[in-house]
Amino acid sequence: MTRTAREAPHHRNLTCYTDYGCRRPDCVERRRQWQRDLRRRHREGQPALVDAEPVRRHLLALQAEGISTNAVARTAGIDEWTLRNFLPSPTGKRPRKHRATPETVRKILAVTAEQAAVGYRDGTGTRRRIQALVAVGWPMRRLAEHLGLNPSYVGDLVRRTEGKHLIFSATADKVAEAYERLRNEKPNRHGIDARQVRRMKKLAAERKWPNPDYWTARMDVIDDPDFQPLYGVTKREIVAQDAHWLIVQGRLDRASAAARLGVSKAYIDHAFRDHPQYAVDVAA
Repeated sequence: MTRTAREAPHHRNLTCYTDYGCRRPDCVERRRQWQRDLRRRHREGQPALVDAEPVRRHLLALQAEGISTNAVARTAGIDEWTLRNFLPSPTGKRPRKHRATPETVRKILAVTAEQAAVGYRDGTGTRRRIQALVAVGWPMRRLAEHLGLNPSYVGDLVRRTEGKHLIFSATADKVAEAYERLRNEKPNRHGIDARQVRRMKKLAAERKWPNPDYWTARMDVIDDPDFQPLYGVTKREIVAQDAHWLIVQGRLDRASAAARLGVSKAYIDHAFRDHPQYAVDVAA
């Protein structure tokens, strides 16, 4: 019985040769070059492979700064899947690679966040623009056709940019341009069903996503991750937040905190009752 050869998913590293039996001339030459490098390291007394733990720690540190594995791979000139194998998988499985060649380690450790971030930017403004359009009734998947993005990617983009994850500058520009076109448009004029519009508005209201009207007077800070919009937040909740901070960090009692905020102690009591997540048990 004959077996059908599997087609390699790509031809960028040795796996197509070793795992898929690929014999394309450029892939064969890549294999030969790897063998030549291995023999040279043996002659010079260099280890063929070294511990990859420093690589793993470096990649995780870059991820904490919002740098994607793809950006590191592009900067280092290494295949993205090679880098992914140094990290635990999303399912929690252990990393596949625990050792690497000294050259690979050197290339990866040389990548800085500043180098890898070229062509990328913070995604805060992109997320806020998408959320603002949802707040007036646009479903994310229907926004995709106007943003020039894959429908399944729009929601993922919003979720990932809740952290420090950087995005392509080109993606941010696409969303900003589409936002300017759509922020004054009614979704139903683009074929969005009225029920979908109501559902999206309800979703955005529950999550306190500011709408385009809110951002119109604040376009200078829409991209600022340090600006925290207090959209849909009542005065009582704001007082509860501020009183919590004054009592915990400023070590004030409720009466002193009330005086600082210009409200009565009873107002703080009511604010804590309505928003118990901020309540602090201290003496009056």
